[in-house]
Amino acid sequence: MADVQASLLVVFVVSFIAVLLGVHITELDTDCCVLPIAAVTVCILSVYSFREYRQDKNRHVCVLVLGDIGRSPRMQYHAISLAKHGYSVSFVGFFGTKPHEDVIANGKITIIPISEVKGLTVGPKILRYVTKVVVQSLQLLYTLMKIKHFSHILMQNPPGLPSIAVTWLVSSLRGVKFIIDWHNYGYTIMALTHGQRHPIVRVAKWYEKFFGRFSNYNLCVTKAMKEDLLKNWSITATTLYDKPPLLFKETPLEPQHELFMKMAKVYPQLQPSGEPTDEEVELTAFTQHSGNTGTVSLVAKRPALLLSSTSWTEDEDFSILLKALEYYEEFVNTGEGLPELICVITGKGPQKEYYKKLIDSKSFQHVKICTPWLEAEDYPLLLGSADLGVCLHKSSSGLDLPMKVVDMFGCCLPVCAIHFECLHELVKHEENGLIFQDSNELATQLKLLLCDFPSSEGKLGLFRRNLRASGQQRWDENWDQTVLPILTADSR
Repeated sequence: MADVQASLLVVFVVSFIAVLLGVHITELDTDCCVLPIAAVTVCILSVYSFREYRQDKNRHVCVLVLGDIGRSPRMQYHAISLAKHGYSVSFVGFFGTKPHEDVIANGKITIIPISEVKGLTVGPKILRYVTKVVVQSLQLLYTLMKIKHFSHILMQNPPGLPSIAVTWLVSSLRGVKFIIDWHNYGYTIMALTHGQRHPIVRVAKWYEKFFGRFSNYNLCVTKAMKEDLLKNWSITATTLYDKPPLLFKETPLEPQHELFMKMAKVYPQLQPSGEPTDEEVELTAFTQHSGNTGTVSLVAKRPALLLSSTSWTEDEDFSILLKALEYYEEFVNTGEGLPELICVITGKGPQKEYYKKLIDSKSFQHVKICTPWLEAEDYPLLLGSADLGVCLHKSSSGLDLPMKVVDMFGCCLPVCAIHFECLHELVKHEENGLIFQDSNELATQLKLLLCDFPSSEGKLGLFRRNLRASGQQRWDENWDQTVLPILTADSR
């Protein structure tokens, strides 16, 4: 089998380069791509007889994300659900951010780290990109071929280049089922940077459409994406909505206080505005712990806690929130009777430093902003402690939904979310939150929702009560109904 694997590496690299160059040179003339694509197909058929088979492989699934495992919550949930049902899981991805403890501590989940390939640092951009794709393909192919005896590969897309083609090849060679979980389209994310008509974006779209059709099963995150996949790409998918796991819930006061005390040591914005009058009282900006009684309570004139979560990428324009906060500052200065505001924006990403500089340039008196990165265990606690969530995710395709809002709703946290095409599948305007178009509208909504804070009798309290009464489905139930039947049907 080792000799076969070595041969496949060479064959795959040569064929894959031929496909990429054929597509690039012919500017997406798919007729001219037939020969290199056929070469890949012939290679697959010629080695198909080497597929391995073991009776126990039906209890082993490979979960793949060509990204940071710790920042891929949906794929982590997949792995945890598989393990709960007795499957062994080989979890392949970049090991950067620490995954959730339920993944790390689970004896049935084995993390198999791969490294992010940088490619050449000199030469034409197209050559650097092609070499990066080829090297990443080699690494991924080798990693997937050496994992023993699994029945399914469950792959996240995006990113899908080169993982879709490599995963299809491996699944064909090894006789296992290939499942793509479509979170979005990779080419639409690339278009945010390069533009729709850039050659690389056009190649990526063709690649995603062509190789995506070879999966055995497909999952997607919205009904709109399901319809789009079928209409435009002839791919049949099952909608698996993101649902919050049980750890996302309203946070009791004691854990709230412990979290705020921990965060206040690093982020002074969460420290109390004044010193406690009683030495036995331990204060944060929001909570107080009495040493005499041992009880925790909310500070009477506390600020409102506004929470947003982001990957700091091009599909989230945080200048909209910053401008809305400027308007909010003006509302307070003109005597609107609004509370002080602490805005916590969590996450990591490429544009974080840019926005931190913008934030530092502001001279707010009634608004404080901090931008922490939280451990996986602390993030649900913070969501469950907040008063209002804000989402600036504007889907690059208009077909995916922000998981951050799913998590907020799990914590019964009302949301103000920026409008895009299929957002109505998640956010019900005037029921569990509000939808806005620009910074002016967001500022008006902040004033409306916080005008009687901290009273729970206003619209903000109504939205929270609606979320509590909604009886939201959780991830486990949703996954058991949607994904488990796919796996068990193939095991018969």
